[in-house]
Amino acid sequence: MAKTYQYPFQDASLPLEARVEDLVSRLTLDEKVRLMPQYMAAIDRLGIGPYKHGTEAAHGIAWLGEATSYPQPIGLACTWDTALLKKIGSAIGDEARVFYKRNPAINGLTLWAPTVDMERDPRWGRTEEAYGEDPHLTGELSAALVQGMQGDHPFYFKSVATLKHFLGNNNEINRGSCSVSIDPRNMHEYYLKAFEPAFVKGGAQSMMTAYNSVNGTPALLLEDVNRTVKEKWGMDGFVVSDAGDMMGIVNDHHYYETYAQAVAETIKSGVDSITDEFEPVCAAIREALAQGWLEESDLDRALRNTFRVRIRLGEFNPEDNPYEAIGESVLLSREHAALSREAARKSVVLLKNEGGLLPLNAQKLDKAAVIGPLADMVYRDWYSGTFPYKVTPLGAIRNKLAGKTVAFEDGCDLVRFASSDGRELSVENGEAHRIIAAEGEGDIFHASDWGWGAHTFISRTSGKYVTMANDATLTAGADDIWGWFVKEIVNVHPQASGEVKLTSWNKRALELRGDELALSDRPGADHAASLRMIQVKDGLADAVRAAKEAEVAVVVVGNHPLINGKEEIDRPDLTLAESQERLVREVYAANPNTVVVVVGSYPFALNWAQEHVPAIVYVSHAGQELGNAIADILFGDAAPAGRLNMTWYKSAEQLSDFMEYDIRKGKKTYQYFDGEVLYPFGHGLTYATFEYGNLRLSTDRLLADAAVTVSVDVTNASSFAAEEVVQLYGRAIQSRVERPIKTLLGFERILLAAGEKKTVQFELNAEALAFWDVTRDRYCVENGTYEIQLGRSSADIAISAALEVDGETVPARDMSDWTRAENYDDYDRVYLDESKEGGTCIVPTTNGAWLSFRDVELGGGASRFEARTAAVKGGGRIEIRLGGVDGEVIGQVEVIARGSQQWDTVSCELRGARGRQELYLILTGHVRISRIRVQ
Repeated sequence: MAKTYQYPFQDASLPLEARVEDLVSRLTLDEKVRLMPQYMAAIDRLGIGPYKHGTEAAHGIAWLGEATSYPQPIGLACTWDTALLKKIGSAIGDEARVFYKRNPAINGLTLWAPTVDMERDPRWGRTEEAYGEDPHLTGELSAALVQGMQGDHPFYFKSVATLKHFLGNNNEINRGSCSVSIDPRNMHEYYLKAFEPAFVKGGAQSMMTAYNSVNGTPALLLEDVNRTVKEKWGMDGFVVSDAGDMMGIVNDHHYYETYAQAVAETIKSGVDSITDEFEPVCAAIREALAQGWLEESDLDRALRNTFRVRIRLGEFNPEDNPYEAIGESVLLSREHAALSREAARKSVVLLKNEGGLLPLNAQKLDKAAVIGPLADMVYRDWYSGTFPYKVTPLGAIRNKLAGKTVAFEDGCDLVRFASSDGRELSVENGEAHRIIAAEGEGDIFHASDWGWGAHTFISRTSGKYVTMANDATLTAGADDIWGWFVKEIVNVHPQASGEVKLTSWNKRALELRGDELALSDRPGADHAASLRMIQVKDGLADAVRAAKEAEVAVVVVGNHPLINGKEEIDRPDLTLAESQERLVREVYAANPNTVVVVVGSYPFALNWAQEHVPAIVYVSHAGQELGNAIADILFGDAAPAGRLNMTWYKSAEQLSDFMEYDIRKGKKTYQYFDGEVLYPFGHGLTYATFEYGNLRLSTDRLLADAAVTVSVDVTNASSFAAEEVVQLYGRAIQSRVERPIKTLLGFERILLAAGEKKTVQFELNAEALAFWDVTRDRYCVENGTYEIQLGRSSADIAISAALEVDGETVPARDMSDWTRAENYDDYDRVYLDESKEGGTCIVPTTNGAWLSFRDVELGGGASRFEARTAAVKGGGRIEIRLGGVDGEVIGQVEVIARGSQQWDTVSCELRGARGRQELYLILTGHVRISRIRVQ
């Protein structure tokens, strides 16, 4: 007997769109309002349950209890393994199903991952969360993770991936109020390009907008949300705002005056679910409806998008959904633990291996020293789940060397603190574990120095971290360092007297208030109590002693993922903490057989270690199996094959301004950086030797709408089975515009037995060689010669060949019609801002700023220049010159100050403007330009 349904939207036999339309049509206006926040209300009369958008799942299910953990996304990206990413995505989706069954009102199946932001600067505090500096690598890996999360069923989803954060989000400083400047070429070739594969290839059904503005427009209001993501890329799921961001465009961006205005424009711009507090969102929507700023049809459109996804998650037809059968047994399963170990192992990057120190031979090694502050630790970041177990590097190495001597020293000091009058700090017994000044010998604290003054202390009395309780009292009561506000940070400020002063995590002074060390109302070390920090144990000396007595020393250093670089905190530098640098140097001096293992969330400037230490290994904070992965690589149970997903620079001084989002002008990433780096993008060594040969192209002349097959033979010329990551790059030999030094076009991770040869093939479409032509607002496959390169990294090209492309030649610019000013060819000292009459505008940062437009066809003569302008603070001037900044002046126009968004057309006569020219606009004063034309 056929099943009967109360409402058509419950009938799985009906077309999806018919079900969606039926469901939305049955909702009252008030019900629609209550379904717009992140926590969607239950509609009991229709049998619609409550639902929450947003379960964190960057590298495993987070915040819901014990779940299988995988390497941080930076580590996953170092695998360069799409098949592995798909398996991990599938496992995350499995465990999401378990949590959803436990509490479907709170544990949703729309997972906030992956983070697809382009990491054009490694100082970003959230570098750990994304997939690196290259859009192709990021796009392919994130698409694979999405495919795994969402499953392979033609209709039902296992879970749904929400991509973060659209768009141009690569700084934490002022992220909620800043605007980033991105011109059309950077936008299309770099920032948008990274997101596209996850939608077009991966089928992602959801996306989150960023906190920042782009060219003056808050990201949740960008035209590209609808125009590109939903229309061009065909995403028919839903878009969410980031937490608190609807209110943020009022409170932080000051873009609108009221929440009602903000929510109305947010929804109309394509955001379908508002991640702010439930009642304020509903109140703002009701007011927007009452004011006529929002129509009920706008809510209908948004709710069609969210319920389209909820239907496909099987909410109304669990009996038909194959993923409904996923049970508790998958959570923390052996298979997932094995996958975690595989992922961690595959993510390990061998940075250096001089003299073949690695792999270590467990049979021949009798005495080892494991040293360093991260040697016996497994840390979780803000988006980690709760570990079911933790394997530390020390534990795993001891397991490999069972029955042998493995000494351990973390290199950290034990200290006591005393006040200037001789009272020592003690931990008072009791639940609060307050720290007080008392007579006699005080408590001993284990001190960890994380750099730039930031320390953490563990009381030997309570066994707990020192932390700030109730933002008032210093206690020794924290079991772990994990929280949005890292109140376990104690900043140590050495004084010329030899004493120290302490400030809290939020830089407020710590003062002695009677017998208690407490938080002052005043910021800064100047107001802190002077204390003596008495060394009880010299951690460095003990580490050196252990290294001297061992055959090999393994030094494990790196960062804590919640200190000196995290969400809301960008890194101050690229270096390791000074104490860790000193530890590496002293251990190496004591034992030249030193291996440095860096466990970190970011690239580091390891210049001294690279010059001196024979072997260096990098791995991200890789979750529960971190130690096993490191030990497997160190002892040769697996060959390393991880590859860097980012350029590792020698110094932060090699980087342009942190807020420089133009990778071309700022010479950022391997595509444009032309200096000497520490480790190039794609770098990673292994224990085998791979040879490349017999490069073949299926054609040596490629049509612009065709593809070429690139084939290369790769041979393992060693006695060690290992994996190689074959990397395909391309570069234009000549071009109308500045092109990248090279661009990643493809990659494949392959396993080769000793002596084995494999042929690796790539199908390369000509469009992969295109650039964004600002003269015509479209991609262009340019006619000319391209070099096709294959190798082991972006800097280690093994073999190459020339490819002729029958493309097109960019014609001369026709600027007789209005041309957007952002479509320049070059510029200096300007940024992009919003033009309220539509699009963007150019804003100079100082007098003498300029724009240039190349190959402008002026024909037999142009007589008039026009521009849409606005100005403030006394107005400004535009000079029109030919050929250069100091070229012939052919016109000049004054712009009167009427307001930053009061747009007028200004014009002037031109003299001597003829032929094909490079046109320069020199800007003086406070003038803004949105469009220009020359007639």
